[in-house]
Amino acid sequence: MSVSTSSHAYGIGMIALIIGMSASVIFYTSFYLPESLTKPSVSEQILNPEEIFFIEIVPGAVVDGNPNYVPNKPTVLLSINNKVIWQNNDDTAHTVTPDHRSEDSYSGEFGSPGVIKPGETYEFLFTEPQDVPYYCAPHPWMQGTISVEKSRF
Repeated sequence: MSVSTSSHAYGIGMIALIIGMSASVIFYTSFYLPESLTKPSVSEQILNPEEIFFIEIVPGAVVDGNPNYVPNKPTVLLSINNKVIWQNNDDTAHTVTPDHRSEDSYSGEFGSPGVIKPGETYEFLFTEPQDVPYYCAPHPWMQGTISVEKSRF
């Protein structure tokens, strides 16, 4: 009985293909993917600032012309007060929405994930110097800008 050598070559080729694909999947999931998902190294002082900075959405902010985000154009300093909390003290839901897509390489995309209901908060940890103009999506006349700067120390 004679066996064709081409069927053996085909079988060996399939085994080599399976082994090659398995090695690729192992490399991707073990080395490439975790490396691409890592956050940048940030100092402990920036990750745990001395103070928290509060921005209040004041009562009556929904009315055009009233004060809204207070303070409206603050400057925060990295490692001093770069953790910012927006507190909604109005009786209407609001958002903190960047004018243009804004992202912090450590904390991710800036902007409240939805509305901030009365009595609720939105917080964000800034880890890089930047200026971020923002507004309330349902009430676009509500506008603010936050400036994040390196501390002088």
